[in-house]
Amino acid sequence: MKELNFEGNITTKEMLSMVIRLSIPAFFAEMTTVMMEYIDAGMVGSLGANATAAIGLVSSTTWLIGGLAVASATGFSVQVAQLIGAKRDADARNVVRQGMMTVVIIGFILMALAASISGALPGRLGGGEEIRRDASAYFLIYALFLPVMQLRFLGGSLLQCSGDMKTPSLLNIMLCILDVIFNFFLIFPSRTVDISGFGISVRGAGLGVAGAALGTAFAEVVVTALMLWALCVRSEKLALRLGGEWRFNKNTMKTAARIAIPTAFEHTIMCGAYIVDTVIVAPLGTVAIAANSLAITAESLCYMPGFGIASAATTLVGQSIGAGRKDMSMRLAKSSVLLGMGVMTFMGAVMFITAPYMLSLLTPSEEVRELGAAVLRIEAFAEPLYAAAIVCAGALRGAGDTLVPSIMNLFCMWGIRITAALILVGPFGLYGFWAAMCGELCIRGTLFIIRMLRGKWLERNVIKV
Repeated sequence: MKELNFEGNITTKEMLSMVIRLSIPAFFAEMTTVMMEYIDAGMVGSLGANATAAIGLVSSTTWLIGGLAVASATGFSVQVAQLIGAKRDADARNVVRQGMMTVVIIGFILMALAASISGALPGRLGGGEEIRRDASAYFLIYALFLPVMQLRFLGGSLLQCSGDMKTPSLLNIMLCILDVIFNFFLIFPSRTVDISGFGISVRGAGLGVAGAALGTAFAEVVVTALMLWALCVRSEKLALRLGGEWRFNKNTMKTAARIAIPTAFEHTIMCGAYIVDTVIVAPLGTVAIAANSLAITAESLCYMPGFGIASAATTLVGQSIGAGRKDMSMRLAKSSVLLGMGVMTFMGAVMFITAPYMLSLLTPSEEVRELGAAVLRIEAFAEPLYAAAIVCAGALRGAGDTLVPSIMNLFCMWGIRITAALILVGPFGLYGFWAAMCGELCIRGTLFIIRMLRGKWLERNVIKV
């Protein structure tokens, strides 16, 4: 792993090289994740619209809980990025230990809470009787493996913030591949598969929707073990053998809370709104629920690369601020945002053109395909400014600026998207819902660009350990 260098006069070419070098592994990891999600969705989709709708019904709630896992890890990873930038590697290793203990505790608390609501959740979300049992089983399995998922995310986030984008990217690719392999054997019953005219007998568990959840869970276990090995044994800066303290440090925990609480609030706002979105869409029927869920999966082809670039922006901005190079932090933030907007604009155009084909890969239902492709084309117009919102948030996070972005998301999600969706879904159905989403994302992206350019976030300094 080539160490990031923020010393001396850094040319524009060198700066762009750093942005691209850290973005490329994350970019391809996110793209691979999307492709595997397509295969995953296609496997479940082959079981029928009810199976797709069962997973789609609880997906917004899994995003909510997953967001809380992300928030708890962010409070520690931002500190690690800035400490490494300041060449305080010993302090960074202490933060890693405290982070691991903290997320395990939070993971078990979230697991208990999520498992306790799994039975009643599908009904509360407005799902029909025909999909409630599968939706409940899927969510319960997801809940039971939450501590594992939290450790995987923390390990990957800490490695990225230390400058190692390659290892977590490769392991996330492995996660997707393993997910598909496990799904292949767990979703479908024993059957004969025709390969080039030869019938091959394949054993299967025939668990359907529950098999999809178990496949993901088993993949999480394998990859989490490898992620922790890479962090705790192989990392050049953070490995446990290099020494450190396991006791909790008051300043570290206060700083983590100061970063994580607004981030958790942000994710709660965002995903709480997604749950309300689900409640708004659910009365439109099973076809609308399935089309909405698959269109969101298809759209991830556009926005997941943006999240990859945002991860690079968090690392670069965090380490440059830790190194005392705030002048470079702004330049890196701008370059990352422009790169993200360029990539997602191109991907949005591809999505608009190929929307019907994309949906045809995910479901055999003609009704679901047509509706999903139509709403996906509405969303294509939001991709450039959606990219700005995603990557700006990543850059601001690297500086520890999480409170104001959380407030901005509160205003956009609840003040604009939900309000507009409630007004438009009545006369226009799912089309009105996605038009509200498109408009809100454009406004959100504009606000984040303004926040970044004003530069107040550069005054943040979280490493007071």
